[in-house]
Amino acid sequence: MSQLIKKPLFNPKGDTEVHLRRMIGGNTTNLNDFNNMKYQWVSPWYRQAMNNFWIPEEINLATDKKQYPQLPPAERRAYDKVLSFLIFLDSIQTANLPNIGEYITANEVNLCLCIQTYQEAIHSQSYSYMLDSICEPHERDAVLFQWKDDERLLRRNTFIGDIYNAFQEEKSLTNFMRAVMGNYILEGVYFYSGFMFFYNLGRNNRMPGSVQQIRYINRDEATHLYLFRNIIAELEKEEPDLFTPEMKAMYREMIREGCEQEIAWGQYAIGEDIQGLTGQMVSDYIKYLGNLRATNIGLEPIYAGHDKEPDTMKWVSQYSNANMIKTDFFEARSTAYAKSGALVDDL
Repeated sequence: MSQLIKKPLFNPKGDTEVHLRRMIGGNTTNLNDFNNMKYQWVSPWYRQAMNNFWIPEEINLATDKKQYPQLPPAERRAYDKVLSFLIFLDSIQTANLPNIGEYITANEVNLCLCIQTYQEAIHSQSYSYMLDSICEPHERDAVLFQWKDDERLLRRNTFIGDIYNAFQEEKSLTNFMRAVMGNYILEGVYFYSGFMFFYNLGRNNRMPGSVQQIRYINRDEATHLYLFRNIIAELEKEEPDLFTPEMKAMYREMIREGCEQEIAWGQYAIGEDIQGLTGQMVSDYIKYLGNLRATNIGLEPIYAGHDKEPDTMKWVSQYSNANMIKTDFFEARSTAYAKSGALVDDL
């Protein structure tokens, strides 16, 4: 492909042969046919994602409402800042995913993007439910719009926001791939970093409802990460010009920049006064995530000596596992999904 082409909505002359289907640049009819899929990983992904259905209000936050005012000052500050960042991430995902879908010409992959968009909206609802349940109205708004007053939080948001805006302003192949990579970084580094703070609360027997809410969100985000990992893999097969050494170096640098910003944000938002977490632990964990995300899409590791999950952070993967379902979250490949109604809070 020499340029990115937006797919038509109604296209009677589109290709009906499965072997002609392409991730981008295809001649799609936009017909959703569940019986004929080119990308065989889509069917199990779709059914697993559908089985993840849950409702935020199912989770009891009564204990959180009592504990929130009593959190140590450093922990409450971190709770507010990390939650504010997660609110932004899910909100911008909900808004941006349809923009990517306008150029995806594989109908089965667009179905996945539709489910992801819906789930990101549910996540936004869950954060509102958390705030409404534990905060007074003025406290709620202070957390919700904290990025307007916190320059560091605004800077964090700007990194991803600028990538998405650039694609809005110029629909080039390069900007499309940068938006896809921005999505991959957001899903695979930023979300997991934020989840880590909440799981540490769980280790300290604090805010159990918030922790369980995050575990459901984490379960969804694991599928989203797997979705974009597969999209990138299929694009590399079909559009090798988007994966030249120069382009790969750009993608790797994006992951590195995202990790460096996340490390700086973690040092600022979490600091050294949180029980069970230190700046070094945060840094080691983010570097591990950066290497994992890079190598999972065929890029060279970024940080020497950070190829394994840090021993000090193994509890993260245990907490991310809703009801101890056997799930390899860091590879984003679930082996046992269940509807949320079948899950109980085992914290």
